[in-house]
Amino acid sequence: MSTDQPPPGQPPEDDPFLKKPQEPTPPSGGSPYGSPPPGGGGGGAGGGYPPPPPPYGGGDPYGGSGGYGMPDPLAGMPPLADFGKRLAARIIDVLIIAVPLFLIQLAFGTKRYTVETSDGEDFSEVFTRSYSGSGLIMTLIAIVAYVGYDWWFTKKNGQTVGKKAMGLRVAMLNDGSVPPSNASLGRAATLWLPTLICCFCLWPIALVISILVDKPYKQGLHDKVGKTVVVQSR
Repeated sequence: MSTDQPPPGQPPEDDPFLKKPQEPTPPSGGSPYGSPPPGGGGGGAGGGYPPPPPPYGGGDPYGGSGGYGMPDPLAGMPPLADFGKRLAARIIDVLIIAVPLFLIQLAFGTKRYTVETSDGEDFSEVFTRSYSGSGLIMTLIAIVAYVGYDWWFTKKNGQTVGKKAMGLRVAMLNDGSVPPSNASLGRAATLWLPTLICCFCLWPIALVISILVDKPYKQGLHDKVGKTVVVQSR
């Protein structure tokens, strides 16, 4: 079970996704320690000891609240987003940025990498990849484009173009509000920097696995950094 829950904060008043976290539920029956209320009888109706609290996570489909009066951060929020819809939204966003960048790179004839080969003593080829001069510029442009795109739309209303098309939005885990600028930037940087700089294939796979295995909030590594969740908006 994930315990990555930030302390509740006070979201902006004009936040369209504002929701108030649940207050801890006081134990029933009077005394918080299970003693009979003053003047109450023994085991009779309305006067006995309150029933023991349910096991941690009891009664909550996500395993969050219900035990020991702990609030559930997802209470009052829409359901968590389906992974298939998250993937489709991400593909839409990537195409929106990748196609213009590809056309720019094609127009200027730039190459992001140069590959050098050398023959070893065992007659096997050794490949060394390094950034070319123009390729470094294209990489920096790509970083600004991808990180800036995700940061701007997430802090604006929690929805990139892809998420809006798929009926999803990003929300702060603690109160459901639109992520502020710093949370959006940290989330976007974790999402894109490793992919664009060094781990083009491995990092997206790591993100996918992190979403699929995380319980109960389906947070990817970038969601962990931003303390966010992705939920349905319609």
